[in-house]
Amino acid sequence: MAMKIDAVAPGSDAAALGLGPGDELLAVDGNVLNDALDYQFYTDSPGFHLTARVGGRMEEWDVARQPGEDFGCSFATYLGDKKHSCANRCIFCFIDQLPPGMRKSLYFKDDDERLSFLFGNYITMTNMHDHEIDRIIRMHISPINVSVHTTNPELRSRMLANRRGGETLRYLERLARAGIAVNCQLVLCRGVNDGDELRRTLTDLLDLGPMVQSIAAVPCGITDYRQGLYPQVPYDAASSAEVIDIMEAFGEQALARYGSRIVYPSDEWYLNAGRPIPPAAFYEEFAQLENGVGMWRLYEDSFRAELARPHAVYGEKKMDVVTGTMAAPLITAMMDELHRQYPMISVTVHPIRNRYFGGNVGVAGLVTATDIIEQCQGRLASGVLGVPEVMLRSERDMFLDSVTVEELARKLGVRVEILPADGGKEARALLRSGLHISRRRKPKTEETSHE
Repeated sequence: MAMKIDAVAPGSDAAALGLGPGDELLAVDGNVLNDALDYQFYTDSPGFHLTARVGGRMEEWDVARQPGEDFGCSFATYLGDKKHSCANRCIFCFIDQLPPGMRKSLYFKDDDERLSFLFGNYITMTNMHDHEIDRIIRMHISPINVSVHTTNPELRSRMLANRRGGETLRYLERLARAGIAVNCQLVLCRGVNDGDELRRTLTDLLDLGPMVQSIAAVPCGITDYRQGLYPQVPYDAASSAEVIDIMEAFGEQALARYGSRIVYPSDEWYLNAGRPIPPAAFYEEFAQLENGVGMWRLYEDSFRAELARPHAVYGEKKMDVVTGTMAAPLITAMMDELHRQYPMISVTVHPIRNRYFGGNVGVAGLVTATDIIEQCQGRLASGVLGVPEVMLRSERDMFLDSVTVEELARKLGVRVEILPADGGKEARALLRSGLHISRRRKPKTEETSHE
């Protein structure tokens, strides 16, 4: 396979060889280049033999260079070729439950081990084979994020609707024994892979040793668009509490066995069960924030830590903020604390019920502009609307329903301010406002005052 060059960095080693857009990299030291991982691995060397196709002609060079610096080529995609698509029909797949009419890219299911390493995506490994596991081990691509769900081979095959679901579980042991760190995700479906099946899964994964560095469980998301799909029952307070008890018990075992908790319930279980979110020490290095594990705790602690620092605030500030129903109690509590310490700042929180997806979807990241407009029209207390960046795609310009930030601002007649997901950074953004009012730190024996 050839890697077609999209651009070459000026002054790079690739530019010095005369390589340019349209040329193709074929092999390094006889190793065929299939994708960007091959390219990065084989060119990160003080010297190598390069074979390329330049202007239709085969060219070869012996290249001497400084390791650790990029060779200088970039490609049309991060991978250099197409993403590997998912071969499963999982009974809990969220993409199968998306409403119609959204952006085409949102309906694509990737299951690509390269994206796991490059961007933290979770993979099931069902479209992988031994030679791809060999490559991960040879290149020591670590960590790899794996959607395990269950270690019962028959149950995993049924849950993924893929006969290779159980067979590919053996790759976990190969990776762990080779020193490849693995982060595991368990999407739990009520009455399917929880209870004793969850105990079995946690036992099997912890037996693989400390190379399984984290295990997170999240509840299956359920929208109103499940027609023809496997029937799912949402978790309630009691069933969520049962999951927490199992996860925390195995976390204590892991702590005693390996010196790390490893096993973590996502925040949603605690919120569903009406239990307090654990302290920061519980989450250690916050290894699975992308799965909503410890996100609530980290946000609150960093927000409060920022408020504890002295700030100069200028003038008065009024603002409205939108969030999902799940995070609404936390965001409201933080805005109340902000106002208590800085009375000149008033933030009105609007919990947005997710009617676009329906079902039990309450996370802020799935809130659409359609629902914001419908639920905020005529109800805003200011001319500024704060929108969490998690509601937008990476370019921070468009919601899931393809409505742009500019369209939202125009329809609501407000200025939109994009708020950081990090609690401390959000607190700093909200504190930027005026001219002459400052808060000074007082000795611990005195009460904090505002001037």
